[in-house]
Amino acid sequence: MPPVRGRLTPDRPLADLTWLRVGGPADWLFQPEDADDLSTFLAALDPAVPVFPMGVGSNLIVRDGGIRAVVIRLGRGFNGIETGERTVTAGAAALDAHVARKAAAAGLDLTFLRTIPGAIGGALKMNAGCYGSYMADQVVEATAILRDGTRVTIPASEIGFAYRQTDLPEGAVVISVTLRADPGDPEALEAKMAEQLARRDASQPTKERTAGSTFRNPAGFSSTGRADDTHDLKAWKLIDDAGMRGARQGGAMMSEKHSNFLLNAGGATAAELEGLGEEVRKRVFQATGITLEWEIMRVGEPAA
Repeated sequence: MPPVRGRLTPDRPLADLTWLRVGGPADWLFQPEDADDLSTFLAALDPAVPVFPMGVGSNLIVRDGGIRAVVIRLGRGFNGIETGERTVTAGAAALDAHVARKAAAAGLDLTFLRTIPGAIGGALKMNAGCYGSYMADQVVEATAILRDGTRVTIPASEIGFAYRQTDLPEGAVVISVTLRADPGDPEALEAKMAEQLARRDASQPTKERTAGSTFRNPAGFSSTGRADDTHDLKAWKLIDDAGMRGARQGGAMMSEKHSNFLLNAGGATAAELEGLGEEVRKRVFQATGITLEWEIMRVGEPAA
């Protein structure tokens, strides 16, 4: 491995870095000190060695055998938030909720981010959204370090936004994102976010170990990445109709409160979580002919 100024750890277990608390080790975990440290490392790293950028693990199942790659996890050197007249630039490690709150305090409306779990880098990667707003609507540009160590600025038009996904270069590590934001009254924005939190807590198992919505809603979307959130066909309804609300496999469970949330109800393995998810997909297809698509990312290898 090339020398670094940050922290480079071999055979690092990843379970404690994911919200579902499952997963085997990464061959290496690299936590760069800053952007220059990351760029220098990637430039010197053997091009044959794969890298996997990892956020805060809020939308991720790491399989029990771990990841045969250098996992890159950004920390404090990448979580700054700066507000402009109508823009907010956030480091990729800045939590979505923190970005929403700091923007609101500056009179800028990014309230849709308040209830989205995870950090801005992951929100960009997954084109996260709720309440009819998506990252695709707000992104001006992203700054990334490519696999060869080159630092680039990628305008929104080249990010390739689609429903719950983007088309970023393979191995690219996003380090910051600039968002446009409409002006608003700080107190009104805070009140709006409080109402959103109350709605979320009333309908979702926010106190449980989850990774957010498990499956994408089978709704239509446009080339800009905007989905039809008012579409009647919702993943939770299909799961209910297939009789899978509350279904279990070992320590994995589909939530009784919201059936599109996969839970680690206690001692689950990644195999149990993914296995239950695949059983849900099978039952929904048998009942409706519709194939649910995973929203949670699954990476790595099964246990030997």
